[in-house]
Order: sequence, then C-alpha cells, then structure tokens
Amino acid sequence: MTDLDSLRTTYLARVADAADAGMLEEVRLAALGKKGEISLKMRELGRMTPEERQTTGAALNRLKDEIDAALRAKKTALDDAALDERLRGEWLDVTLPGRPRPAGTIHPVSQVTEEVTAIFADMGFAVAEGPQVESDWFNFDALNIPPEHPARQEHDTFFMHRAEGDDRPPHVLRTHTSPVQIRAMQETGAPIRVIAPGRVYRMDMDQTHTPMFHQVEGLAIGRDISMANLKWTLEEFCRAFFELDEVELRFRASHFPFTEPSAEVDIRCSWEGGTLKLGQGDSWLEILGSGMVHPKVLQAGGIDPTKWQGFAFGMGIDRIAMLKYGIPDLRAFFESDLRWLRHYGFAAGDVPSVAGGLSR
Repeated sequence: MTDLDSLRTTYLARVADAADAGMLEEVRLAALGKKGEISLKMRELGRMTPEERQTTGAALNRLKDEIDAALRAKKTALDDAALDERLRGEWLDVTLPGRPRPAGTIHPVSQVTEEVTAIFADMGFAVAEGPQVESDWFNFDALNIPPEHPARQEHDTFFMHRAEGDDRPPHVLRTHTSPVQIRAMQETGAPIRVIAPGRVYRMDMDQTHTPMFHQVEGLAIGRDISMANLKWTLEEFCRAFFELDEVELRFRASHFPFTEPSAEVDIRCSWEGGTLKLGQGDSWLEILGSGMVHPKVLQAGGIDPTKWQGFAFGMGIDRIAMLKYGIPDLRAFFESDLRWLRHYGFAAGDVPSVAGGLSR
C-alpha cells in the first residue's frame, strides 16, 4: 500500500499546484488517463490472487475517486477565478444613463409595396411572384410584343450572356412584371385576380429613371369584366393610397401591345408654390398605364378569349412613393444614405392596413 500512498501524495500535490486548466488536464491524464499510473495499476489486478485483488482493487478505486474529486474541485476553483477576473475587466457602472441604439427604418419602397398589397388584398387580389431572369418568350412573345419592337433591342433591355454558337432562346432581366401575369394565368386559369409587385430592369438612368426599379401590375379576368370595373378599381386604389376623400382620374387613349383598348391614367393635381397637391387643381399628372387584356395574351396564358376577358394595369412603386411622400430624386432610393433613410424611412412597427391607416 506504500505505492498507493505515494501516488496519492504526488497527485494531490500536483492538483493543488495546477495554475490553469491546461496543467490540470495534464495531471488528469497522468493519473487517470488510459496510460495513467492509476489506470496501469488497475490492469495489474488480473495477475493477483483473489484475496489481493479484493483488497488492492478497493484501495485503487478509493484512490481514483479521491483524485477525481480533487480534479473536479480544482477545475471549479479555476473557473471561478477566471470568471472573477473577467468580471473585474468587464465591469460596468449600471447607474450610468442608457445609450439608445440608433433605430433602423423601413425603406420607402418596402413600405409602399406593403401599402399597395394591403389595398389590393382588401379588394380580393392575391399576390403572385415570378423569376427576375425571364425567358424571351415570357417577357415579350407571350405579351404580344413583336420581334421588331424597340423594347426588344439591346439598347433598352438587359440580355443575359450566351456562349458563342448557343442557339437557344435568349433570357433577359425582366423589363416588367407582366410575365408574372402569364405564369399566374397558366397556373390558376380563370377567373383570377392578382397583383405582381417586384424588381424590373431597363437601360435608363436619370432623375426619374434607374436601371433597376420596382413595379406592381394587376390582372383581373372574369366573364363580364369591363373598362368600368378597371376605372372603379383604380379610383378606389388612388383614394386609399394617397389618402384622399376624392380623386379624379383621366383615361387617355394609348397603345400597349398587351392590352386593347389601352389607356394612360392621369390624376388631377395642382402645383402651388412648387408643391404638388393631388386630387385638386387644374393640372393632370400621369401615374400608370392600363387597358383590357389583349386576346393573344389571354391565349398565351391558356385562357379562351371567347369566354373570358379582363383588365390589366401597371405602375411604378418608386414613382408613386415619390408622389406620396415628396421624394424629389429617384436615384436617392438606391444610394444607401443613412441620413436619407432616417428622414424618409418608416418605423419597423408601422405596418400598413386599410382599416388602421397606411402611413404615418
């Protein structure tokens, strides 16, 4: 037993002298590891007589438990000491006044998208989505846009790169969200009422145009839908979105390949002292395009134009955000200027609803 007493004295002293977790682990391995001294002693029990095995085994187990308890106690003491040291270094005077964190804001484009969605959802329109990289067929052919149309030229549309000799139909960054209408018609059929908000891309850049901007388009297909339904829908939308008691819209004959008849829509306004006021005055401001869906577009969507008809419209989300909130330059939407975002941004909890109010 003298050897066991010697081991006890040696390892208890080494445990007491361990200054950190690394040294303590070395002691544990030397004593209790697979090749530790006490573990090797345990292996010798098989060569002993039953009487010696009973006596020595019990003593070794007591020694193993004692050293293991010492190791655990030392580890707890080292952890407590490390925590005390950390707390001294990270001391904080809780009596100091709080420092408010800068509040993040919701971008006007995100907010207006939610406002538009809330209004049309109240009218029974669902939200449809589609890819931003579209095939030439969905972006142009299905929408009755002929091959010679200026929009299909490289100076107006971003075409995706193709390897030399690749004769597959080209893909483009979608120039409008109208392809989503085709996909929605193919998937759902008629009747249908959807809006399609999202990013679109065109080669244009000035105070009121950017190469990437946001649109929302609407589509309603039914048995007896007419221009009168379109007019009511847009009037109700403008009244709710611009938060006006009365609005007056003017429909001007126009041409879009995907609608027939087609109409540009203006809203009555005035300019007083350089300030735009909607809903009153002697001036008109164009805000969107619309019309009855062309029969060829219905056919591309898998809908029989002899049985169904409907209207479509499209407007720029960035543009109506500028009109509603008095934002002068479209390019500022994409410059990530925190001062601009704090000024024009919205609180995170400012969730728009038709019943509770859309804006601040």
